[in-house]
Amino acid sequence: MSLSPPIQIKEVYYLNFYNEKKYKLLIQNKVMKKEVEKISEIKKKNSERGKKSRAKGQRFEAKVRQELEGLGWTVSKWMNTVEHEKLGNIGKIVPSKRVYNPFMKAMTIGTGFPDFVCFKRNPDDSYEVIGLEVKGNGYLDQIEKGMCLWLLENKIFSKILIAKRGKEEKGIEYIDFKEKYNKK
Repeated sequence: MSLSPPIQIKEVYYLNFYNEKKYKLLIQNKVMKKEVEKISEIKKKNSERGKKSRAKGQRFEAKVRQELEGLGWTVSKWMNTVEHEKLGNIGKIVPSKRVYNPFMKAMTIGTGFPDFVCFKRNPDDSYEVIGLEVKGNGYLDQIEKGMCLWLLENKIFSKILIAKRGKEEKGIEYIDFKEKYNKK
């Protein structure tokens, strides 16, 4: 009988240890579950933000196009882009690739650079041809700057304009690429 209390104590200790382990696992699972819920919530918010941002960009592109057409320009979606080689040298104009969106089951057409080609007949029966890139904030990244320089150097366009949102609520500002970036 003297051996039975230590056995009971060991069993109780074992049960407490097992319950403690189980409790810790439950706590870890709840914490992990909360973290997973937070991450999925953040992903949903980012997805919604991305949808709103893309829609806002498309609306702004349409607004810019409508304004230029009202000013007498003929505006068309530019379906080409400038091809980069691996060493960073820019080579030639190629048709832009179409992008398939599996979620919307649709092809995205018109991912060229710049966004639009615009031309207007001058009084002397010549045409002015410009490229138009639509950016909400008006900033081009390094690759886009290089493509613009190449397009201007090779006389594809007489000038390239960057359309950005104006300081007024419904205003549009047009920035000449040469004036802003090409300081030669």
